Amino acid sequence: MSAETASTDKPRALVRLDGVGKNYGNIIALRDVSLEVAPGEVTCVLGDNGAGKSTLIKIVAGLHRHDEGTYEVEGKPVSFASPREALDHGIATVYQDLAVVPLMPVWRNFFLGSEKRRAFGLMDIEFMRSTTKNELLAMGIDLRDVDQPIGTLSGGERQCVAIARAVYFGAKVLILDEPTAALGVKQAGTVLRYIVQARERGLGVIFITHNPHHAYPVGDRFLVLKRGRGIAYRSKGELTRDELTTLMSGGAELEELAHELESITSKEP
Repeated sequence: MSAETASTDKPRALVRLDGVGKNYGNIIALRDVSLEVAPGEVTCVLGDNGAGKSTLIKIVAGLHRHDEGTYEVEGKPVSFASPREALDHGIATVYQDLAVVPLMPVWRNFFLGSEKRRAFGLMDIEFMRSTTKNELLAMGIDLRDVDQPIGTLSGGERQCVAIARAVYFGAKVLILDEPTAALGVKQAGTVLRYIVQARERGLGVIFITHNPHHAYPVGDRFLVLKRGRGIAYRSKGELTRDELTTLMSGGAELEELAHELESITSKEP
């Protein structure tokens, strides 16, 4: 394992990746990446564009199979053939571009593809309305009307509905793909609060982001990726917000480069 490893004094991992790699032909997208996700913890995966975050998501979510290393769910090796298979193992993914039908009510989107039905195949509308309302309230989301089109909600509210939906349908591990990337400060704060609520309900959360200022307040563990490799994997007690920002920005490399340039220029006549 090439990344600096966080301590293992924690509950049994829901998800564990050890030395995972992925190639696309001659292109190495991910190499020797390891992480663990425990119940009631938020693991933040950080990196710039091209760092390998998307590839990591696709492996954990069942979109792609890994080529190297091991992927375990609750101690058992897995290699998912589809997102449905991952979901059957309790791994749900909420993507940045949410798959919602804007003109449909909130409750219809909440149960989209998993509608509750009564006799003769009729939809149990009252059950779905009340369940949607109660589940959102449990996550701290108080919508006045679950009949309103989901397209009328803010981006942060739609993200929170998707999180509550995943929790209701039995997710043990919740993967959040850049949920705050396109949001303003207030909406991002709303989503971050619901990430904490998901953690408090015992879920393991994988929070994918390029923003250390969003990751640090809610994260328990931090994996920093660069060019497909894990360059650091630390618990919150092992680094400060500034240190996390430095790892993300490549500050250490820039400082080393500056020293090299100073050394070169000092030798010039």
